[in-house]
Amino acid sequence: MRFRFTDEHDMFRDTVRTLFADRCAPEAVRASWETPGARVSGLWEGLAGMGVLAALAPEAVGGLGMDEVAFVRILEEAGYAAVPEPLMEHAFVAIPALAEAHSDALAAAMEGSTTITIDLDGSDIIASAAIADGIVTVVDGGLAFTTGHDTTSVTTIDPSRRLGSVTGGTTIGLDGADVDLAHDRAVLGAAAQCIGVARRLLDATVAYVADRHQFGKPVGSYQAVKHHLADVRIAVEFAAPLVYRAAWSMAHPETHEPLRRARDVSMAKAQASDAVDLAARKALQCHGAIGYTFEYDLQLWLKRAWALSAAYGDARHHRDRVAAAIGLV
Repeated sequence: MRFRFTDEHDMFRDTVRTLFADRCAPEAVRASWETPGARVSGLWEGLAGMGVLAALAPEAVGGLGMDEVAFVRILEEAGYAAVPEPLMEHAFVAIPALAEAHSDALAAAMEGSTTITIDLDGSDIIASAAIADGIVTVVDGGLAFTTGHDTTSVTTIDPSRRLGSVTGGTTIGLDGADVDLAHDRAVLGAAAQCIGVARRLLDATVAYVADRHQFGKPVGSYQAVKHHLADVRIAVEFAAPLVYRAAWSMAHPETHEPLRRARDVSMAKAQASDAVDLAARKALQCHGAIGYTFEYDLQLWLKRAWALSAAYGDARHHRDRVAAAIGLV
């Protein structure tokens, strides 16, 4: 297996990174809390205009025809920026499923005029349900698409995720869409965002301990603090390649049957969940009391870390899944 990111992959990531830096700064995320749809002004339109939303749709229907290897680092950047929009749910899970089923809803989703979220585990509370025009869900063991539903917003500690419960609506089966593949996509997408969140927490903490002085010295100069940050760096650098490896497995089904794909995805999620949990814990410890305050931006990534770490299965769940895949249980 030959694996490396191409110049095109790097250019795509860098372009999206610039968009996030321009339109999704921490103050923009905070401002989205006060908007009816928890949207960052101009961000969704910007992603659609760059082709990000349609990146995984086939070229034959107007998409970019890209694969998971190219897109996984976009989700990493989304985690780094604490993007509140349901980019993973919409572009990484829903659009490929709609494309597989040749759904009439695909065109609007690709151009960004509709927003789609997912409910693959039968949860009563769905992320971004309060802003979604449609939901890709599971009905009788297969994927389906629900529109025209009623949503009741649910208050959470992270106002940018706009969770909600859903009732009613019209549901149409997505014949031809693979429910197991969609689930693995959601797991991998959460893992990729975990890596981005962990990197942001580490960068923020390094900057803070370099600037914060105690007893006439930067806090970061003390060995104990260095050890905390080194532990986080090691955890992230071990987890990230597993996320990229899982993306490769998903992008090359001809050499990776579903069982191996699921194993690789679960390995990635287990390590990424552990890494972001550690990053959140060490960031809060190194920031001290200011890390607990509502006014300080650290909370944006702490809340996202805790949510993503458990999303679509926590580390323990996915270690069990790996153990089953290799015949240990």
